[in-house]
Amino acid sequence: MGIEKIPVEQFVQLSQKHTVIDVRSNAEYAHAHITGASSIPLFNDEERAIVGTIYKQQSREEAIKKGLDFFGPKMKEMLLTAEGLIKEKDPDDKTVLVHCWRGGMRSAAVAWLLDLYGFKVYTLIGGYKSFRNWVINELSKNHPFQILGGNTGSGKTIVLQSLKNSNEAVVDLEGLAGHKGSAFGNIGLPKQPSQEMFENKLAIAIRTEQEKYPNQKIWLEDESQRIGTVNIPQSMWVHMRTCEIVFLDIPFSSRLKYLVETYGTLDWVALRDAILRIKKRLGGLETKTAIAALEEKNIHGCFEVLLKYYDKQYRKGLENRKEPKPNIITVSADSVKDIENAREIIKINNGRN
Repeated sequence: MGIEKIPVEQFVQLSQKHTVIDVRSNAEYAHAHITGASSIPLFNDEERAIVGTIYKQQSREEAIKKGLDFFGPKMKEMLLTAEGLIKEKDPDDKTVLVHCWRGGMRSAAVAWLLDLYGFKVYTLIGGYKSFRNWVINELSKNHPFQILGGNTGSGKTIVLQSLKNSNEAVVDLEGLAGHKGSAFGNIGLPKQPSQEMFENKLAIAIRTEQEKYPNQKIWLEDESQRIGTVNIPQSMWVHMRTCEIVFLDIPFSSRLKYLVETYGTLDWVALRDAILRIKKRLGGLETKTAIAALEEKNIHGCFEVLLKYYDKQYRKGLENRKEPKPNIITVSADSVKDIENAREIIKINNGRN
């Protein structure tokens, strides 16, 4: 069917519909990759190092010869793996996208094999490196964001999910980061993605929502720049701080109840360690009070101390935005409810447009 080299914009668009195969080494893929791509390494980490050394110290031709020593015995296995992935995504699809680091010999070799077998193959001009440039460019744009704000325990994440279910454009920053925010956000969750992988997922998520809802603003949760171990890219975060905020205003008691129900069953030691991590900002007395309540299994009392601290931090973050200050629309609710509060937000928002 042929091999066609395509630019990154077209590659990203086609990646939403077709199987993407990343032929870089295991370590390269594990660090970060294009969202949704599957790993079928042409060379493992050791083999890649050997071929690279020969390329630098001897010649391109000798590197290719050595590469063929590694590639030859793997050809059938790689073909069968690729075929399985493609059929799993769509049994009737005969299209596959392949890329390596720079769009050079590794992707060309695997593309040749898949083309020989009968697939329509697209390779990425410039490889993963060009994709990363695309990601950085996308995240530096002033996209049409709308920020969902609210004090800790307002249920912003579940409201965002309900907004998404109501056909609103939504990007879940905490979901992409693998972290629920605050010092307690990683308890019980897998290891977070690398910074690079977080950015890759974020750029793809924004583009996906834009293509699905071209005339809508994209909802984002009001976040600190740092979400656990990853950061919202500086230019994007600065832009977010200028965007209109829809502030979900819920009473302290309702938010405290929600937090106790949500986090009260988490590991006691993990909760204590999380409190100690914010000791400097929380203050010595409040830290002792919170931990004492935790040790007495008084989760309500422990979280009451913490919630007062986070409310103070959130107010500070809201007030510290630079001029011109973003417009803030307040939506009041009696309790933390995903569907009902999302409906009220949509109602008020639509009434203004």
